[in-house]
Formats: sequence, structure tokens, C-alpha cells
Amino acid sequence: MVAAMTPIRVVLADDHPVFRSGLRAVLESSRNVDVVGEADGGTGAVALVLRTAPDVVLMDLHMPDLNGVEATRQILAELPDTAVLVLTMLDDDTSIHAAVRAGARGYLVKGARPSEILAAIDGVAAGQVVFGAPLADRILAAVVSPTSPSGPLAALTPREREVLDLVARGLDNAAIATHLRLSPRTVRNYVSACITQLNCDSRAQAVAVARDAGLGRRSSLP
Repeated sequence: MVAAMTPIRVVLADDHPVFRSGLRAVLESSRNVDVVGEADGGTGAVALVLRTAPDVVLMDLHMPDLNGVEATRQILAELPDTAVLVLTMLDDDTSIHAAVRAGARGYLVKGARPSEILAAIDGVAAGQVVFGAPLADRILAAVVSPTSPSGPLAALTPREREVLDLVARGLDNAAIATHLRLSPRTVRNYVSACITQLNCDSRAQAVAVARDAGLGRRSSLP
């Protein structure tokens, strides 16, 4: 007689109750998954995961009180064997790289098919690293790019370096947003990511690092 497979214990962390309810229904349709709890914010997710010690956390990135990247970092600092699988609307390079650096083992964009989500849960629970196909192509391209810089800027994505260059040239966030045709909020997120990845304490310190690395030397915009 074949022994029954132990279900993968999963925690859901997402601040949209309707999406969370639909996701739970998808997961509970599989005999291989047991949803052991739900959280609607990052702080609650950390507390719930530390209390229940699940195998996998399905983590949104944009949540109130504590974002998914920081929640992932805090969870893995205490439970390094727990697999975090990001499931979010955000598909920009900054969000993807931040999640991976925080320790996430997988990254899917909302809209992924139920079969994709279930397969990704199986994969990360087994120790694999799982990305949706379009994201995997972009990550591979970044890894093999022959133009990837070395030195202090090596951790930055091409877009982060572009934003940092404009910061080093004296532009404020509003001017950068206009120049790159981005929202001010997106620019603010890029600047914050640059400061974090360069291990700086302030915008001014990040500018100093950027200029030492050769950014910000052009005086006029193209």
C-alpha cells in the first residue's frame, strides 16, 4: 500500500481579500497543499509564519505596514528552510532583484495559471528556484550580459544605474520621472533601492559612491 503524500503547508500573504480567497480555493483544490493561514499585511505575515512554520509562503510585495521584501527578509532570518514564493503584480527589475536578494526562491506575476502556481509551490518546496517564463528570460539575460559593471555598482540593475546617474547629475525625483517617463513613485522606489544596494545611509552618500564609480559626469541631458 502506497503511503499518502504529506501536504505542503502554505501561508498566504496578500492584502486583497478577494484575490486571497480565490487563491485559497485554487490551492485547496490540490490534495498536495494545506493552507495553514492567511495574512493581510507584512507584519502579520511575519508573525503568522513564525507561529506556524509553513513549508512555503506565497508572498505579495505591495502590502501595508511592511512590504513583502522586508517581510521575506525577516522570515528567512528566523526560518531559513521556509521557501518564499512571490506572487505579485510587480514585474519590474527592481522588485524582482530585491525579492531575490531577500531570499525568495520563486517569483510569479499575478495572472499566472493555477497549474503554474501549484507547480511553483511544488518546486520551491523541493528546493528549486522557480520563475515565470518571461521573468526567467530577463534574469538570464541580466546574468549573462557582457556589459554588467563591476565594483560597487555591480549589484544594481541597468535601470537603477540609469536613475542613479541622473541623481548624481543633480536631478530631483520629479525631473528624473519626466526624463524617463516614469511615475514619481517609481523613481522614488528606484532611488531607495540604489541607496539600499550600495549600503548607503542617504541620497548624498549614494551620489558620492556613484560619482566615484564614474556616474554623473555629463552636465546635460541627452
